[in-house]
Amino acid sequence: MVFVVLLIFWALFFSLILSKVKRGKGAEWAKLFRIVTLVFAISFFTYWFIKKSSVGIVKDSVALQVINKLPQPLDFYVVILNDSDASKVIETKHIGKIRPEYFRIQYLKMDTSDEYWVVGYLGKKNLVYFSQHSLPNKNIDQIIEVQNYINQSARLSDLAKKQVEAYNYENIKLGIWVTLDFLLLFLNLVLLIRKRR
Repeated sequence: MVFVVLLIFWALFFSLILSKVKRGKGAEWAKLFRIVTLVFAISFFTYWFIKKSSVGIVKDSVALQVINKLPQPLDFYVVILNDSDASKVIETKHIGKIRPEYFRIQYLKMDTSDEYWVVGYLGKKNLVYFSQHSLPNKNIDQIIEVQNYINQSARLSDLAKKQVEAYNYENIKLGIWVTLDFLLLFLNLVLLIRKRR
């Protein structure tokens, strides 16, 4: 994902430079490159946003329902441990901020895993909930009611905290590149439309 976003950034940047080519043999090729780049960028981001907006139901997945019974809204993450690799590959997903007496459902791909952790934050940095869950039967959906502030393991919660911080850092980095892509996309689109008039 990051590779494609960076590729689009450099293609749009190069397209912006090519907007200065107005005459000669290269003008037609420059215009064609700019149009193809714009169509590809718009198509990619349209597909990406539709995919992100749709419900993430995954085939042969386990539905995890997290219910917040606490009086304050908590921001929840799920950390999936991949046991097929000796290095314990960890995947992190953001469930979302859950208000009191509300729930969220996350679909987990647990083909190569039989353990996951649920991590809850009060605010940005304050980890107030950590629970470790095994999954003996992958055909049964999971329901977790968060009724108290608990940390089942200080050592594992520190590892989960590092994973969540790395996940958030990658999302921030991706968000910056996507913002720059949109800025260049807008500039290229305006220049292309203005020149046609």
